[in-house]
Amino acid sequence: MRFPRRRSDPVEVNLTPLIDVVFLLLIFFMVSTTFETRQALELELPESESGQAMEAAPVTLVVTATGEYRLDDRAYTAGTVGDALAAQAEQAREHGLVVEADGRAAHADVVRVLDRAAGLQIRHVRIATEAASTPQAETP
Repeated sequence: MRFPRRRSDPVEVNLTPLIDVVFLLLIFFMVSTTFETRQALELELPESESGQAMEAAPVTLVVTATGEYRLDDRAYTAGTVGDALAAQAEQAREHGLVVEADGRAAHADVVRVLDRAAGLQIRHVRIATEAASTPQAETP
């Protein structure tokens, strides 16, 4: 005996509601997540188009390209610059601290000074720059 086969309609899965739900979940997690903002900066220092005159005599600390520190025309090493800066901390708190770092100085050497200044509660720290050289027109 032969039974007739029933023709079944092809099964289709409608993905539209699934995509809607996924997008809603994505939007929910994007809105409710806090992002940590880290920015990388590529800087070429030290140059400045405009400068400001200093109002009082701040403490000036020089960082050389070789990692040597100079404060009041005396040379210091990485281990001794903290004590020398601590001796002048009161004046630096009152009038500010200017860090004159050579453009070829290691970043760690400059950060060491800034970290020590923060530890001594010196809040007015400036980084000194040179005036940018203006390009001159070439004559034919």
